[in-house]
Amino acid sequence: MTDELQKHLDQGLYGAPLLKPDEQRKYLGTFRERCYLSMTIEQMKQQKNEETLRKHLTDYPNSTVLINGKVPETLQRTYMQLALKANLSFTVVATDDSNQNDRLGLLVVAKTAVNEQTIDIEQKFAVAPSQKQTTHQKQSFWHKLFR
Repeated sequence: MTDELQKHLDQGLYGAPLLKPDEQRKYLGTFRERCYLSMTIEQMKQQKNEETLRKHLTDYPNSTVLINGKVPETLQRTYMQLALKANLSFTVVATDDSNQNDRLGLLVVAKTAVNEQTIDIEQKFAVAPSQKQTTHQKQSFWHKLFR
């Protein structure tokens, strides 16, 4: 009986124990398996990533955009507007991970597990360098001669 009472008191004082607390801290309070896309704060500052997100945000209906509270307010406003234009809800999440250099700035998440293999926006939508495609058609002898 005393173990049950101690459990009850601990839960009242400290809250319910978290499942995978390190993962939840890293992914702005959610689990990795629920993430569609992620952007670091540095990636959010790049115009090409903003345009990529604008193009692909509508690919994830019924998702939520999570924005790190450590992101500068001007960037927060920009990405909030993108979420609103795509008819998605957004949440600004307060974090305490001030010692991480590559901390996440934005996540597009689902309510349930989606198990996306790649979630980093630059890796997921990487544009292969345009290769010069030269069409070397064999020209006939007469074409070469009279040209």
